[in-house]
Amino acid sequence: MTTTKSDNRKRVFAVTLGCKLNYAETSSILQQFIDQGWEVASKGEPADVVLVHTCTVTAQAGQKSRQAIRRMIRAYPESRIVVTGCYAQLDPDIIGDIEGVDVILGTGEKYNIAYYHGQKNTVVERYITPAEELDRAVPAHSLLSHRQQSRTRAFLKIQDGCDYGCAYCAIPLARGRSRSVPPSTVFDNAQRLAAAGYREIVLTGVNIADYRYGDDNIVTLLRRLDSVDVLRIRISSIEPDRLTRELINTVASSQRIMPHFHLPLQGGSDAILRAMGRRYTIETYRERFMAAIKCIPDCAIGADIMTGYPGETEEDFRSSVRLVEDLPMAYLHIFTCSLRPGTALWRQVQRGLRTPVPHDVLQHRSRILHDIGEKKKRAFLGQYTGRDLDVLFEERTQTQEGREVLAGYSRNYLRVRADASSRPDSGELTGTEQRVHVTGTGADLELDAIFVT
Repeated sequence: MTTTKSDNRKRVFAVTLGCKLNYAETSSILQQFIDQGWEVASKGEPADVVLVHTCTVTAQAGQKSRQAIRRMIRAYPESRIVVTGCYAQLDPDIIGDIEGVDVILGTGEKYNIAYYHGQKNTVVERYITPAEELDRAVPAHSLLSHRQQSRTRAFLKIQDGCDYGCAYCAIPLARGRSRSVPPSTVFDNAQRLAAAGYREIVLTGVNIADYRYGDDNIVTLLRRLDSVDVLRIRISSIEPDRLTRELINTVASSQRIMPHFHLPLQGGSDAILRAMGRRYTIETYRERFMAAIKCIPDCAIGADIMTGYPGETEEDFRSSVRLVEDLPMAYLHIFTCSLRPGTALWRQVQRGLRTPVPHDVLQHRSRILHDIGEKKKRAFLGQYTGRDLDVLFEERTQTQEGREVLAGYSRNYLRVRADASSRPDSGELTGTEQRVHVTGTGADLELDAIFVT
């Protein structure tokens, strides 16, 4: 460490991997430390406690989690290293074998900061409740204090766990059954985030459209949140079977709820969707997708799609290609199937019931989908050249050519860079929504724009 403490206040440093939900939960853990008088250390500053919040959605995510743990142990040899998150819940023995780890916390224990206090250990402490015993969704959200000035977007947890039981997914094994934060708590936390100066609130969870608490569901919750005094409310990933006409109409009639959905597809043939345990057909997906596009002006919909699912035939893959080529997707995230121990798919492969796709075939199919994804994104962005957009600016950056630009997102989640020279007072615009005129699409698939004055 090159930096020393200026006083005797204790410091905590955190590294978060994975989803927006993890980031919301890390922030709530840090907020507890702040409330007890601790400082949140910046990278390179000494810290008494280092939190590593892990992910296990794929084998690569687990590998990255292990790398992050070892990196923190090397960087903070005197700190108490606490590891939590989905990977910690599912693979505590692997983490426990990493020399330098002091504490491993499960999904239910991560919020109790009493476990974070203490000294370096020779024996790893473990506090892990089985996922099936988790019975409540612990509220979580972005920091209310010590907020970075350039940040305009907050994450708000409304739900945890999942009941869907998709054959390939390990997240229910780590987070348990679906359970929701009380609507009054969600509303109060949204108001607190708005009062703290955030301009956009992103609703997060494992399966947020499965929100249910008493008589409330995702639609009634959104209608409550529509009265919060915040510029924008954004829905994160939502399951296709939950994209109902009522939900679409609620978004279409709101000025606060953004016209943007991330609608996971995962499989592009009915045979693969059935094998995955997904709750829709490709025709249902197409109908829900197009209903939102037709009802909500400028609605942008992106999707996840998995290739290389064990047993995926050439015809299954061609069906996927036809579907994504037909739909006006704003972007496409492509994943190769990753077998997660303990899942139904893992057991099926172990028993020879499903056969993995050969590596060369998997790589070929992935390249095809990546090419289609780039074309779809470029085509979607191209619709906005020559149009005006409202952009919430988050940061001021510099291009490789030395130009000063402000970067942010449109209402439908398009990344936009506006030339600072087109607005003399542009230095004061981070954290504000401004109208820009789109001049074209950059090589990095971001929209280029100038300010409308």
